[in-house]
Parts: sequence; structure tokens; C-alpha cells
Amino acid sequence: MLALPPMTVENLDIHETPEGLIFKVHVQPRASRNRILGLFGDALKIAVTAPPVDDAANRMVIRVLAEVLGIPDGSISILSGHTSRHKRIRWKIDGDPSKGWVAARQQLLSIIRHGKRT
Repeated sequence: MLALPPMTVENLDIHETPEGLIFKVHVQPRASRNRILGLFGDALKIAVTAPPVDDAANRMVIRVLAEVLGIPDGSISILSGHTSRHKRIRWKIDGDPSKGWVAARQQLLSIIRHGKRT
């Protein structure tokens, strides 16, 4: 039997771009409350109360991420996966990207370690 390595925050797939960070999320729509659940493979798992219709769950994902990260909603956008549970998210970082990436990555990893509810 193959033993799988334990899931750690280092498993999160995060990419740095000139515009900011890109990472994956796995969405659980119609949850009992909005919250970050941890990791799902290499993606951040997010539970949202909104149903997956009329873009409601996507809007809620953006709102939840912005709230737990303490940033404006406009800093978060969905790059792909608009009709899927699996999405690629861009967190736009203003200012010097090299300094912003480090702080943003640490903040993102912190919410995974500690979990967050909205």
C-alpha cells in the first residue's frame, strides 16, 4: 500500500506573476456557513452558503477570500473554472510585487493553518 505524505500548507499551488498571486481553490457550495476549510489536494478549500447558480457561489468565493484576507473584493478575481468547483484565483497585489508576494503568500498560508470563518 502506498503511503501518502501528510497535507501541509506547502502543498498549496501558488504562482507569482507581475500582477500578484495565482492559486487554486476547491469550492463547496450550499454549505451551512462561509469558511476556509483547509486544503483539498493542492487547492484551498472554501465552503460558501451560496448555491452554484447565476454566479452566486463565485461572487461569494470572492467575498469570503477578500474578507478573510482583509483586502478589497476587487483585488480577487476568478481566472478560470467559473462553472466548476475547481477554480484558479488571482490576488492582485499593488505596489512592489517582490515585497507584496512574500507578505501575501504568508497571509494566505496563515489562513490555511488557522482556518477562518466569515
